[in-house]
Amino acid sequence: MRESSQSRYAEIYARWQADPEGFWAEAAKAIDWITPPRRIFDASAGVYGRWFVGGVCNTCYNAVDRHVAAGRGGQAALIYDSPVSGTQRTLTYAELLTEVRTLGAVLRDLGVGKGDRVVLYMPMVPEAVIAMLACARIGAVHSVVFGGFAAKELATRIEDAAPKVILAASCGIEPNRLVAYKPLLDQAIEMAAVKPEACLILKRPQMDCDLVPGRDHDWQETCAAARRAGESVDCAHMAATDPLYVLYTSGTTGKPKGVVRDTGGHLVALRWSMENLYGIKPGEVFWTASDIGWVVGHSYIVYGPLILGATSVIYEGKPVGTPDPGAFWRVIAEHKVVALFTAPTALRAIKKEDPEAAHLAGRDLSAFRTLFLAGERADPDTVRWAEETLNVPVIDHWWQTETGWAIAGNPVGLGTLPVKRGSPTVPMPGYDVRIVDEAARPVPAGVMGSIVIKLPLPPGCLPTLFQQDDRFREGYLTEFPGYYKTSDAGFIDADGYLFVMGRTDDIINVAGHRLSTGGMEEVLASHPDIAECAVIGVKDELKGEVPCGFVVLKAGERRAPEVIEKELVALVRERIGPVAAFKLAITVPRLPKTRSGKILRGTMKKIADAESWAAPATIDDPGALDDIEASLKAHGLGG
Repeated sequence: MRESSQSRYAEIYARWQADPEGFWAEAAKAIDWITPPRRIFDASAGVYGRWFVGGVCNTCYNAVDRHVAAGRGGQAALIYDSPVSGTQRTLTYAELLTEVRTLGAVLRDLGVGKGDRVVLYMPMVPEAVIAMLACARIGAVHSVVFGGFAAKELATRIEDAAPKVILAASCGIEPNRLVAYKPLLDQAIEMAAVKPEACLILKRPQMDCDLVPGRDHDWQETCAAARRAGESVDCAHMAATDPLYVLYTSGTTGKPKGVVRDTGGHLVALRWSMENLYGIKPGEVFWTASDIGWVVGHSYIVYGPLILGATSVIYEGKPVGTPDPGAFWRVIAEHKVVALFTAPTALRAIKKEDPEAAHLAGRDLSAFRTLFLAGERADPDTVRWAEETLNVPVIDHWWQTETGWAIAGNPVGLGTLPVKRGSPTVPMPGYDVRIVDEAARPVPAGVMGSIVIKLPLPPGCLPTLFQQDDRFREGYLTEFPGYYKTSDAGFIDADGYLFVMGRTDDIINVAGHRLSTGGMEEVLASHPDIAECAVIGVKDELKGEVPCGFVVLKAGERRAPEVIEKELVALVRERIGPVAAFKLAITVPRLPKTRSGKILRGTMKKIADAESWAAPATIDDPGALDDIEASLKAHGLGG
């Protein structure tokens, strides 16, 4: 395994600790500013302070224009590889600039201006990246909604973001089916109290769709007309503290939670991370096998690689089945990928179908030097298999939608530290990570507690939630005063390595996608036969966790429980989408609760995961836990 013998990490982290503002002022020199920041950090601004106050810049300029201006317009910016549609396409930086200028002009013609929101409901196609950059170019705030979400989920986001325009496609493509996006979009707009003024629809050759007169515009035709007319648009001057995008993340039920990303801090943090954490140089090919609907796609399919001047792969396919478990190795070999960033779920899927890595045979992976994992805990067995199969460092790292880039990782660009399987290694500069108890008191090394980050958060992290400062304070900053609450639990060992052991709230991690059990419970509770319910995450070999719903039926004569359980599975699939991977609803006579009425989800999860458990002292009826155990065993769970 190739690994640096020395790392500069300790020196660089100490430099940040000694002079945080000086550290980020130096990092900011890698960005092109229209007006340099007046202050690096202003503690009196915003909820907990703001970065690069007074600075003026443009994200699209830094991601596209400046590379063309530097004479690198002929370099590949994007490589689109779509085994599900059988197409490949390479866009140079010069070609990307032309496309972005045109689409930016189209958005302007549709009435979109600085600060307006634009919702994207797109598959993994180059137009999705072009759309994000076009929004950044004109100062519009984009909000990407993952194409796998159902109409109700899309509707709540439309209602919260109040977009002037929505950009969508006719369909997405799965290995064995087409997913019609347009009917879902129409349904979502119908459901939403706030309506867009216009929609721009990319008609894919695999599926046509009808356009609503007066509202919908054909993407290809509209852009072609703008090109013929010679329309283009220049970069808007954006304050470093202006929002670049809003990305909705899983919260509890009710109003969606829109993570805001500011312009200047995002540019600086991602540029620093590409070189120092991921060890990528301009011109190299970097592949993040994710989706633009998630934060990983925002940061490391679109913005990070392009801000650096690297080449980014847009992959529309799966790790297996498009066409076989060698799909990832083909992409790496064909496009000379130097580093891949994916979720452990993808590796587990490949390992399950091809444990001996027979599909790796004959592939030239000589350019490939690092595999990065994130999105969920990387189990040691999967890391070991990947190390032995690929003979490169396998680097786990940990971050959140809220932070936008790694809280903890193994900084390849500074020299790789020794790998401890099961740990994302050490905090990155900017993050003062602490482990505390319920009273916010530090705990000793090796002791489990809540993982918190001392304020201020570094550049690139959320300054607030969209139009919800109070909710941001309440949800992240109040429980541990002076700290940001990650809602994760873990410990730091004697060597300073962080171990993230699991969530402390009701959000479960399904194949790297954070999903709210509260949202699923809301759906289950809406069924007319359900009295009450609880959803927990159960360990799953492939996906990390999968949701399991426990339901109590209303009293009186009911249909057979198995019929209702099937209806519940279908209902969650319809309301939240297949991404929830909800396949198991179990009818139980009662739910275990404390005397104050709190459902004992933690104990239920221990039973389901076949871990040792004991009835808490606060339990109202211990027999309810026996009911849970018996029901799980009847479904082959719980050991």
